[in-house]
Amino acid sequence: MKRQHIRKLLLLISFLCFPVTLFYFSPYLIIQGGAAGIFAGSAIIFLAMFLFSLVVQRAFCGWLCPAGGLQEICSLVNDKQIKSKKINIVKYFIWVPWLAGVVLSFVSAGGIKKADFFFMTDHGISCASIPGFVIYYGIITLITVLALILGRRGMCHSVCWMAPFMILGTKLSKLLHLPSLHLKPAADSCINCRQCSKKCPMSLNVADMVLKNDMTNSECILCGECVDTCPKKAIRFTVSR
Repeated sequence: MKRQHIRKLLLLISFLCFPVTLFYFSPYLIIQGGAAGIFAGSAIIFLAMFLFSLVVQRAFCGWLCPAGGLQEICSLVNDKQIKSKKINIVKYFIWVPWLAGVVLSFVSAGGIKKADFFFMTDHGISCASIPGFVIYYGIITLITVLALILGRRGMCHSVCWMAPFMILGTKLSKLLHLPSLHLKPAADSCINCRQCSKKCPMSLNVADMVLKNDMTNSECILCGECVDTCPKKAIRFTVSR
């Protein structure tokens, strides 16, 4: 099976499991748990995302994110590329005050008293009640509307509350010169066909990045579409500093 088939299958499976895993990606439950001194499952997952991003950058977004799976389905309806870079800033205006709220919630509770991975779930299942399904369909609606209005991975660009953790981890990894998974260009092999840019689900100008011999971009999700599309193999995965 080709790499992109495997990637899209993993995204589909992740999306189908979303009713079970929803609360493990909940930013609200982190604050709710924090107010009781509980390090909730979503807090553990977000911390894991940050730590893994030191090694694999934002590969979670490209290969395992349930919201990413839904958005790639939505691209069958609206495959418009998002050209404006200003939209990428919106998520930080959401993330920074939310992070401050998380810190304040734990401070008000006197710190972390215990960890509960299954906090607010029913035997580990998120949507096991009517309120759970109301929240689920609310999130699904938000993701779908943003993807259909804005274009490719509209939610990832605009309001994703998980992306900043991995972006921060990626930048820290680069600052510390840690070995990590990333893309490596070969500008001499590029014929400027721009197929890589056309296929990028994050609407990045990949062709220009190759010609500049610099694939650094905080919105890259390491999906490998550009790697598998390039007819001259001018882009490849590598693990290095």
